[in-house]
Amino acid sequence: MAKPFHELRERLLRAGVAPRHVRRYLTELTDHLADLRAEEERAGRSRADAESAALVRLGGMDDLAKAMIEQRQFRSWSARVPWAVFSLTPLLLLAGAWFVALFILWSGWQIFLPGADTPFGAGRVYGFANLYFQAGKALYFGAPILVGWGIGLIAVRQRLKTLWPMVGLVLIAGMGGTSQVQASRTAVHGGVGHIRMDFALGTSVHGLPDGLMHALVILSLTMLPYLIWRLQKARSLSA
Repeated sequence: MAKPFHELRERLLRAGVAPRHVRRYLTELTDHLADLRAEEERAGRSRADAESAALVRLGGMDDLAKAMIEQRQFRSWSARVPWAVFSLTPLLLLAGAWFVALFILWSGWQIFLPGADTPFGAGRVYGFANLYFQAGKALYFGAPILVGWGIGLIAVRQRLKTLWPMVGLVLIAGMGGTSQVQASRTAVHGGVGHIRMDFALGTSVHGLPDGLMHALVILSLTMLPYLIWRLQKARSLSA
């Protein structure tokens, strides 16, 4: 991307233009600028003068930005419906990941521990069975963090303000911290396949419910990459 378009790129992203449209637009402008510069050089101008003349002919940054910002079809979904992108969509992704994790738990229970009342603490499993259960466990506990990182990535790529990404991060952390899974053939009657998922703060640890502590850990892990980027951006602007 040509150096003169760095400012334009930031302005378009902050205005809500989708990154893919920004990339395509800047590529077209870069090619057009190269053609204009070549025309000026063929007319006998030096390279520096040709560059300046080509930029004048291309148009000012305000006009170039306005041409994209005014076209609503180029706006990203996070700018059009941020409430859906940062609340509904993350919850659906988290629910999907948890469904897969619980299916792994249920199927491993049926295959490797068919006679056990519960897959939790039913005895040691080894080899492939252990890897199978551990994969489901990693997905279950890692899903809120992965979804949170996805929220931060979208916010970074699209230069979004903090409000809606923070709403999504807090929501996902709260769900991840308070989620509890029960699996028992005798104790769980209302769940699917004798597995039930609830949401509760849990017992108190050092004066704080363990669910709240877990939620704070998730929130810290998911916020860290986003906050680092925000600090780096603020430092670069003040330099």
